[in-house]
Amino acid sequence: MATNLGIDPDLLERDLAIGGERTKKATVNRALQEFIARRSQARLLELFGTLDWEADYDYKSERSRE
Repeated sequence: MATNLGIDPDLLERDLAIGGERTKKATVNRALQEFIARRSQARLLELFGTLDWEADYDYKSERSRE
Protein backbone atom coordinates (compact mmCIF):
# COMPACT_ATOMS: atom_id res chain seq x y z
CA MET A 1 0.00 0.00 0.00
CA ALA A 2 1.63 3.24 -1.09
CA THR A 3 1.34 6.10 1.40
CA ASN A 4 2.67 9.62 1.23
CA LEU A 5 3.93 10.94 4.56
CA GLY A 6 5.36 14.27 5.57
CA ILE A 7 8.34 12.99 7.57
CA ASP A 8 10.80 15.43 9.10
CA PRO A 9 13.89 15.05 6.86
CA ASP A 10 16.32 15.81 9.72
CA LEU A 11 14.82 13.05 11.86
CA LEU A 12 14.91 10.62 8.97
CA GLU A 13 18.56 11.40 8.23
CA ARG A 14 19.50 10.99 11.90
CA ASP A 15 17.67 7.67 12.02
CA LEU A 16 19.40 6.50 8.83
CA ALA A 17 22.78 7.34 10.36
CA ILE A 18 22.07 5.76 13.74
CA GLY A 19 19.87 2.83 12.77
CA GLY A 20 22.10 1.37 10.10
CA GLU A 21 19.32 0.63 7.64
CA ARG A 22 20.17 1.15 3.98
CA THR A 23 16.93 2.69 2.74
CA LYS A 24 14.41 5.20 4.00
CA LYS A 25 11.67 2.61 3.71
CA ALA A 26 13.58 0.14 5.87
CA THR A 27 14.35 2.91 8.37
CA VAL A 28 10.69 3.89 8.72
CA ASN A 29 9.56 0.27 8.98
CA ARG A 30 12.15 -0.44 11.69
CA ALA A 31 11.12 2.69 13.59
CA LEU A 32 7.47 1.60 13.47
CA GLN A 33 8.36 -1.90 14.69
CA GLU A 34 10.34 -0.49 17.60
CA PHE A 35 7.57 1.96 18.46
CA ILE A 36 5.01 -0.85 18.55
CA ALA A 37 7.29 -3.06 20.64
CA ARG A 38 7.93 -0.31 23.19
CA ARG A 39 4.25 0.58 23.51
CA SER A 40 3.36 -3.10 23.94
CA GLN A 41 5.98 -3.46 26.66
CA ALA A 42 4.71 -0.35 28.43
CA ARG A 43 1.20 -1.80 28.51
CA LEU A 44 2.53 -5.00 30.07
CA LEU A 45 4.35 -3.02 32.74
CA GLU A 46 1.08 -1.37 33.70
CA LEU A 47 -0.27 -4.82 34.64
CA PHE A 48 2.38 -5.48 37.28
CA GLY A 49 0.89 -5.31 40.73
CA THR A 50 -2.69 -5.48 39.49
CA LEU A 51 -3.18 -9.24 39.87
CA ASP A 52 -4.32 -10.85 43.08
CA TRP A 53 -1.88 -13.52 44.21
CA GLU A 54 -2.62 -16.31 46.63
CA ALA A 55 0.53 -16.91 48.68
CA ASP A 56 -0.51 -20.44 49.67
CA TYR A 57 -1.29 -21.61 46.11
CA ASP A 58 0.66 -24.78 45.25
CA TYR A 59 1.46 -24.50 41.55
CA LYS A 60 3.54 -27.69 41.61
CA SER A 61 0.48 -29.77 42.46
CA GLU A 62 -1.03 -28.77 39.10
CA ARG A 63 1.91 -30.37 37.29
CA SER A 64 1.20 -33.92 38.36
CA ARG A 65 0.34 -36.36 35.57
CA GLU A 66 -1.89 -38.57 37.65
